Amino acid sequence: MNPAARRIRTAAVALALLGAFPALSGCGIRGTAVPVDAGGAPSRASCVVPADRSAPGGLATVTIQLTCTSQLVPVTRQVSLPDKPGDTVVVARALLDELRESPSNEEAAAGLTSSVPQRLTVAGPRPGDPGGTLRLGREPEELPQVALAQVICTYAGTAAADGKDTVVLGGPGEERPRAYGCTDAMRGHPDTAEIKGTRIP
Repeated sequence: MNPAARRIRTAAVALALLGAFPALSGCGIRGTAVPVDAGGAPSRASCVVPADRSAPGGLATVTIQLTCTSQLVPVTRQVSLPDKPGDTVVVARALLDELRESPSNEEAAAGLTSSVPQRLTVAGPRPGDPGGTLRLGREPEELPQVALAQVICTYAGTAAADGKDTVVLGGPGEERPRAYGCTDAMRGHPDTAEIKGTRIP
């Protein structure tokens, strides 16, 4: 190849390389030598399970609080209340049974989970306890925070709390029970919300 042809070919290659740079920059992504943390991938969890309120005979529709994407989500279930449907302890046990249950396939597919220990129990008040007290099998403050938020927000406002916005919870020890209310912070951020019960004289 003669010198003139070599110079023409070199110039053509250089122009082609220069023309590639606008195409690379036009994609809107800048190269960087520093790793970039863009956060986790968006969650695909819907957190929604269609409510089935057509309870068969003998079953009652109740609402429990499960967790999804770090927040509490109300979920309806069909339960049997064979004894006294208005009895505080009967309702509390039925609701706790549902919290301890593994989510159904449909609930799991929607991203719903429960942090309530499967061996957690609940009983009625001891002599000297305030009326409506529920004694858990573990001290409330010893439960995982999310689990405690689930229990409080599931019980509050139901027959388990005698229809009140707060529920009185104690543990198996001699500590006096405390009244707990379900707050917006507990519903939105159960893992970090401040959960403090009010001491009852």
